[in-house]
Amino acid sequence: MTLNESKKKREELTCRGRSPPRLRDTRSRRRIPTPVPIGGGAGSAHRVTRKTKTTNRKTLTGSVATPRRPAGIAMAILTERSRWRSGGGAFVVVLFLCLTESRYRRVSFFGLGVAVRLNGDSPVATGITRGSRHMGISTFYNDVNGYEASCEEEEEEVVVVVEEEEEEEEEVVVVLEEEVVVEEEVLVVEEEVVLEEEEEEVVVVEEEEKMEVVEEEEVVLEEEEEEAVVEEELEEVVEEVVDAQHCVWYGECGESTIVPGKKYNCNYTGPPRPLPDEGHKLLHDLCPGLDYGDRRLCCDVNQLRTLEGSLQLPLQFLSRCPACFLNLMNLFCELTCSPRQSLFMNATEVGSGVDPALANETNVLKVDYYIGNTFASAMYNACKDVQAPSSNLKALSLLCGKDASECNATNWIQYMFDTSNGQSPFPIVPIFSDGPEAAFTPMDNQTWACADSLEDGSGPCSCQDCAATCGPKPVPPVPPAPWTILGVDAMVVIMWISYVAFLLVFVGGVLCTWCYRRRMIMSEYGPILDSNNPMSLNGENSTGADASCCETLGERFEGALRSLFTAWGSFCVRQPALVVLSTLVLVAVASSGLVYMRITTDPVDLWAASGSRARQEKAYFDEHFGPFFRTEQMIITTPINDTFIYSPYFGGADVPFGAIFRKDILYQVLDLQLQVEALVATYEGQDVTLMDICLSPLAPYNNNCTILSLLNYFQNSRAVLDHIKSDAFYVYADYHSHFLYCVSAPASLNDTTLLHDPCMGTFGGPVFPWLALGGYDGTNYNNATALVITFPVINYLNDTTRVGKAKAWEQEFIRFMKSYDNPNLTVSFSSERSIEDEIDRESENDVSTILVSYIIMFVYISLALGHIQSCRRLLVRPVLLHCTAHASLATLIVIFGLADNIRVDSKVSLGIAGILIVLSSVACSLGIFSYAGVPLTLIVIEVIPFLVLAVGVDNIFIIVQTLQRDERMHQEELHQQIGRILGDVAPSMFLSSISETVAFFLGALSNMPAVRTFSLFAGLAVFIDFLLQISCFVSLLGMDARRQEKNRLDILFCVKLPEGHEEKTDSWLFRFFKKIYAPFIMKEWVRPIVVAVFVGMLSFSVAVVNKVDVGLDQKLSMPDDSYVLQYFKNLSTYLHTGPPVYFVVEEGLNYSSADGQNAVCGGVGCRNDSLVQQVYSASLISEYTTIAYTPSSWLDDYFDWVKPQSSCCRYYNTTGAFCNASVVDTSCVHCRAMTPSGKQRPTGEDFMHFLPMFLSDNPNIKCGKGGHAAYSAAVDLNETAVGATYFMTYHTILKDSPDFIDALKMARVLADNITQSLGHKVFAYSIFYVFYEQYLTIAYDTALNLGVSLAAILLVSTVLLGFELWAAVLVSLTIAMILVNMFGVMWLWGISLNAVSLVNLVMSCGISVEFCSHIVRAFSVSMKNNRVERAEEALAHMGSSVFSGITLTKFGGILILAMSKSQIFKIFYFRMYLAIVLLGATHGLIFLPVLLSYIGPSVNKAKVFAAKQRYAGTEREPLLNY
Repeated sequence: MTLNESKKKREELTCRGRSPPRLRDTRSRRRIPTPVPIGGGAGSAHRVTRKTKTTNRKTLTGSVATPRRPAGIAMAILTERSRWRSGGGAFVVVLFLCLTESRYRRVSFFGLGVAVRLNGDSPVATGITRGSRHMGISTFYNDVNGYEASCEEEEEEVVVVVEEEEEEEEEVVVVLEEEVVVEEEVLVVEEEVVLEEEEEEVVVVEEEEKMEVVEEEEVVLEEEEEEAVVEEELEEVVEEVVDAQHCVWYGECGESTIVPGKKYNCNYTGPPRPLPDEGHKLLHDLCPGLDYGDRRLCCDVNQLRTLEGSLQLPLQFLSRCPACFLNLMNLFCELTCSPRQSLFMNATEVGSGVDPALANETNVLKVDYYIGNTFASAMYNACKDVQAPSSNLKALSLLCGKDASECNATNWIQYMFDTSNGQSPFPIVPIFSDGPEAAFTPMDNQTWACADSLEDGSGPCSCQDCAATCGPKPVPPVPPAPWTILGVDAMVVIMWISYVAFLLVFVGGVLCTWCYRRRMIMSEYGPILDSNNPMSLNGENSTGADASCCETLGERFEGALRSLFTAWGSFCVRQPALVVLSTLVLVAVASSGLVYMRITTDPVDLWAASGSRARQEKAYFDEHFGPFFRTEQMIITTPINDTFIYSPYFGGADVPFGAIFRKDILYQVLDLQLQVEALVATYEGQDVTLMDICLSPLAPYNNNCTILSLLNYFQNSRAVLDHIKSDAFYVYADYHSHFLYCVSAPASLNDTTLLHDPCMGTFGGPVFPWLALGGYDGTNYNNATALVITFPVINYLNDTTRVGKAKAWEQEFIRFMKSYDNPNLTVSFSSERSIEDEIDRESENDVSTILVSYIIMFVYISLALGHIQSCRRLLVRPVLLHCTAHASLATLIVIFGLADNIRVDSKVSLGIAGILIVLSSVACSLGIFSYAGVPLTLIVIEVIPFLVLAVGVDNIFIIVQTLQRDERMHQEELHQQIGRILGDVAPSMFLSSISETVAFFLGALSNMPAVRTFSLFAGLAVFIDFLLQISCFVSLLGMDARRQEKNRLDILFCVKLPEGHEEKTDSWLFRFFKKIYAPFIMKEWVRPIVVAVFVGMLSFSVAVVNKVDVGLDQKLSMPDDSYVLQYFKNLSTYLHTGPPVYFVVEEGLNYSSADGQNAVCGGVGCRNDSLVQQVYSASLISEYTTIAYTPSSWLDDYFDWVKPQSSCCRYYNTTGAFCNASVVDTSCVHCRAMTPSGKQRPTGEDFMHFLPMFLSDNPNIKCGKGGHAAYSAAVDLNETAVGATYFMTYHTILKDSPDFIDALKMARVLADNITQSLGHKVFAYSIFYVFYEQYLTIAYDTALNLGVSLAAILLVSTVLLGFELWAAVLVSLTIAMILVNMFGVMWLWGISLNAVSLVNLVMSCGISVEFCSHIVRAFSVSMKNNRVERAEEALAHMGSSVFSGITLTKFGGILILAMSKSQIFKIFYFRMYLAIVLLGATHGLIFLPVLLSYIGPSVNKAKVFAAKQRYAGTEREPLLNY
């Protein structure tokens, strides 16, 4: 159509009342603007000054710049036709040729532009184009040196600069209208205007009639000669361009000799050929940018099918990011089918076909592919962040032949075109350049950034697949700065200041009081010695009338207790047989419950409460997904220190390898691994092998066990390990090169070395290097010093038979590893049952230590209870006076032989009886709770006897020593004496026992099972011990007193010594306390020092209480000689990954809806606060969140798997059954159609229909997205909906308790945030959470338990001390000081706070009652006349019993614990028990008496008056005034 015809056509349409036709792009629905002249806004007018010396016609040549697309190419042939008219007008004709790019390919066009200026008026512009494309000239003007033209298509500028030879100035205003040429698209004219010429695409370029200036000065091309010349030149250029564009290949020829199963392309240098109809749909699906016109291409249908197959694997991993995959498709489509291959491809090697049928064809054996650097970099940048959810890796790690961190634009493309990847049938050599090179123009098509939206409606890539779409990288909060004052810990400074202030106030007060006393009273004893002084309690006028109500109530309550216990004691002494037999029956009945005893060794039951969050989440996880795997693991090192260098043949830096990679070492490791695999155990008469219990993710198609081992890179085969490519001179590839490749691409099925061996393990999955290697730095896996071999074993919930088989095999594994010996290998190992077995073994080993400890305490008790009156009664005379009638001669001989060790005054039999009572109380407590079904723990068995023995022995010593020091009153019988003594001391025993019992029972409110169980058993045992002591022991004490009165020997009751009068004396310990120790402590200068020292200890402990470590190092629970200790050590040294963590979405979320999917997924269109996205964001600041990687997402992989472009999701159209991608069957059809709706995510019924297929699909070389191995356990699928699911990732490296505690805390914070965002419950679960949850609240639990115990002690003491609140406060204050000081000792001695130490702290609270309550009660009932004397008397009388009873008894037994082989015994029992005894003794026997001497409660007047009344007229009355 000529210019005039086009103009006429436009006029006709305008006359009919219709607008001129507009061109429309039917594929993208994007309107192409029609040019508008000046006044309409789209034309460009430029006033320029033209310098020229002639008006003659001339041809100008120029160069082109493309500012927006610097890789664009343009050529131009410009001719100028100038003719002056009247008024100085001129017209310019420009012929140009531009090469620019369309959306998917590079296109060429040429055109003719004319611009006229007349008489300085408004310009008129006309564009004439020819060829297969339409292109307008947007700007055309003259600059200083010449003309500049711009070719545009979709925002691309091509600038042509034409130089002038002669100069002459004239002003020219040129207006050129812009038109857009779209060659590959079908253009439809809205008004059904049919453009007639078939060979040319229609371009309508005409002048706008409404422009008045243009109508007046319209340019008419009058000279036919000039037009003919222009047309002639134009046709010559077109012919040159057409001749320059041709194909490099067409069709497929012979079989590739490099990659079997692949074919060479046929060499062909002719023009592109039309694509047959059968390939149109495939072309549209794969390369829509080439689907235009008559589809003349350089490929046939077979090549398109081959391309489709080659793109399957990248599609499955990269289609998550549409822009990335579109760029990749562009790269391959241009390579395979571009009609202009000759511009950027060069067949450098061709050869004849091998197939006789193709004898006339020539194969392309090698080709150079010129690619623009800009294109390559843009494609890489769009793809570099794309994730592979199933493996927690970046997709390029699977597609680049190396780790994504080492991948770049060039080596990625080189790998894809390398024959070593198993996909390219012949070498394709990419040559990267930004400009023409060797007469070839690099392919530099338009690219899309990952943050761009595509024209087909695809949105930008998600944040985890495209960093550019993310907001600012999350910044972890700044950790709080340490609380300091002047650079020193604030608590230390505060406590120092407080202590100094206390000393100043205290010392000042003491000095002032001392001065006042010396001046006013002269002596603190003055008012007391004067019995007639009104201030003296012993004055004659002292009565109980002036006692307060509380004093009277307290006296009456204590009097009632005294009367009750006096009567009860007298009864027990009078009826010993009845009492003893009754208690024996009750003990037997209660102890019979031990037959139902269950000992809990499961750590979960020990450390996590059944109702705790961690236990509930574990139960939920186990129910829906099954328990976590059982793990059998070996860490292998070598004592050989031999680093060697590997030099790659094909270049690259030398690679150092550690000795562990020596082939002979790898042989030995492989032999060890194979021996372990071959182990056979026996369970219930059946053989059990690893194959019976191991994890086989691809079963039943692949039954090989999962073995995470370096040797699985070589398929656990010596033959593969020995595989080598070499000749007589060089080694081209061997196990070194294969290893280096596999650690970069562990999921590869074919390495890029000459070996072409797979890296995938025999079980069908990858072995990630951080799981199989240890001791390396960064990603330098070749520097590893340890190999880690892991055998995951399936765990079963409530299936004792299968678990029993697993345990049997584990036992055989442990036996084999203990006996394994290899001088070149150092192997540490562990099994799932190892910790439990070693704890059991430790308990068995420590039985002997505990028994020795108890024996020492028993022997001491038995000997210390006796009170020797004289040496005559110490040793038996050589002559035995008589024996009972039943004694035989043999008995007499034995008695005579043991005479030197038998004493009348000894209490061995009574001591043994007391010990049996203690043990009976423990047995009763265990039996009663066993009746109730409460399981025991090892802590209960190991700790409670120690506790009850401490409490019980103290009470025994108090009763016995009080009786020994007591003088029987006139006409008082033995049962009355013991009853009276029991009335005096039993309230004190009752006070301590009930205080401890209530404190322990309240401690059972703890959420920690170990603490709760201990508290229950301990509280009941202490109470039963008290009952047995005031009943059975009192009866036995009466019997022993009668024996002693009858002068019979201890144990051998038949032997009686001659009668003799012995004067009763006090024991040496009592005399020491009464005459030396107590007076010394009460000295005026000693007491302030004591207060200052103990307050200083308290201040120090308060300053460090917050510095005590929290947690329990699992190494401490192992015996010193345990093989697990070395494993723990190596695990900490070589570990390079943390434990897995699962983010579990509870059932109820609707995955079939778009909203439900967007709330969870991490791909295109998903919410920015989705589950996957939030976990990904957390992984960006892993040093804070402890989340190491992006989570594996079954939902995102399912979307990739089900895409219609993928070959993964297919089914048999006859049966509807799933058809695996590896199956070749024409009846297999794609699950979803290649329609706009089919390309969307499946929802509703479609979602549920195909999901079971995905979860049963095994990944293979044609479909790596099958979900069977990775996700079959991750989705709890029911018939109608998706139930609970999980998304797995890993924690960072966790080495000690603070790391594990912090990981748990951060994971829960993240899960709670996700729950809030989704509006649906999500929780984090890892195998260790259940053990470390206790430490999240350990400080609170400790404060609560100890606080409740102290409150209970305060309440009970207030009541049982006769409602003397201040006395109870002093008891509680001293116990609190002991507890705080225990924290100071824990910090000094490196004892962490955990369940074991908390049990000991609760126990110390109870034992401290024994140290304090007896002293305070003795002080409160003392009749002395001032605090100092009362404190001295209480210390003298009760101090000796407390010291000889609880202190010395425990001290000897505790020292034996230091010999234990168990670290936990040495630290948590020896150290803490020793601290408990020492702190309790020092506070009870030093600090508390001094505190009472200063601020003790005043004497109870009612009690004084009652005592006078009680002892009036007796021989004890004078003692009250002593």
